[in-house]
Parts: sequence; structure tokens; C-alpha cells
Amino acid sequence: MIATSLPLHHIIRESSLKENAPLLVMCHGYGSDENDLFSFASELPEELFIISVRAPHPMQPYGNAWYAINFDDTGKWSSDEEVKASRDLIKLFIEKACKVYPVDKDNVTLLGFSQGTILGLSVVLTYPEIVKNLVALSGYLSHGSFPKNFEGKDYSNLDIYVSHGSVDQVIPIDWARKTAPFLSQLNIKHTYSEFPVGHGVAPQNFYEFKTWLEKRI
Repeated sequence: MIATSLPLHHIIRESSLKENAPLLVMCHGYGSDENDLFSFASELPEELFIISVRAPHPMQPYGNAWYAINFDDTGKWSSDEEVKASRDLIKLFIEKACKVYPVDKDNVTLLGFSQGTILGLSVVLTYPEIVKNLVALSGYLSHGSFPKNFEGKDYSNLDIYVSHGSVDQVIPIDWARKTAPFLSQLNIKHTYSEFPVGHGVAPQNFYEFKTWLEKRI
């Protein structure tokens, strides 16, 4: 049964556990929808309660976005305020989902791809108390969406898996390579991997983060 009281449209795969299930929340990329990452669900541990959410802004002719991406002579840019608004919406969704579904609020994993990863990194760096693990696929750090005091937050509970395609034509690999040193400076546990693919998730990438996740749930 999908709870309609939550602030984002979503689909679920129930856990094999009847209560206190580890929760996995999926956030898709720009122009996609909740069905995209949900294709991973059947291959992930059965004890996970999986929720795949749809970004709040519909696009034409199809797909959804967490925030607008604008193009001008300087390249891609986005509004920090729009990023923050979606970041806070994801936080609210997680908090409410933990109340209406039979999940463990202290065992929450966030999985994002591309724009979903940008949001995921912003969520965990702003609200580290609500997420235990982050799987960050093909994204980068959006510094403008972080709170001013993020360096002083307690990240000791957090663990992050980061991966990127070395020939990504959408988000340059150089952007992704800045993530691991940044996390190291904050003493955040993390794993970083690159795969010889474009803007996507290679099979070996999937099996690596699946194994990583199985050890942490």
C-alpha cells in the first residue's frame, strides 16, 4: 500500500521483514522518473524496504526534474535555492516515510543518480542525522546548497559510495574527482570508483555498490 500522505509521488517494494526494515530511498536523475532506478530493486537484498521517488517538477514532453538546469554561454547552471528546496523536500519525505512505513529510521540509505546524487550529497551534508549510507552515482558536489556551518557537523555515522564514468559526457569526470578529497577533509567514510563508461551505471558498477550496501544494512 503506497502512502498518499507523503510529499512526493513514489513507488515501493516491500521488505521481507515485517518491521524495522532497512530503508532505501532512490532519487532519479534529470528528465527521468521513479521507474528508472527502481529497475535495480529486484536485484537488491530482500530485507530492504525500497522507495523510489519522483522529482517534483514535471518536464515536457516527459520526465521530471529536482531543479531546473539552464544553459547559456558559460555552460550549465542551476539555482542554489531550487537545489536547497528539493534537498529539504527529500529530508521531509524521509522523515515522514519512516513514520508511515515499517522501517528503521536509524538505518536509512539514500541512492541517487546524476541530479539525484547532487541532491543526495546535499541532504547528507546538511542533515547527516537522518541518513546512514549514501550511494552517489554519476553526480558531483553542489557547494552552494550546503549550510554555512557544515564543517562542524557530526558525520561519524555516515558512509558514502561514490562512482562515476570516466568518459561521462554529461558530468565531467574532473567534477566527480573532487568528491573524495572533499569527503576526506570532513573525515567521512567513503569509497570512490571509476568505470570506463559514459553517463550511466555499468553492470560491474551495480554489483560493486550492491556488495558495498549488503555489508552496511
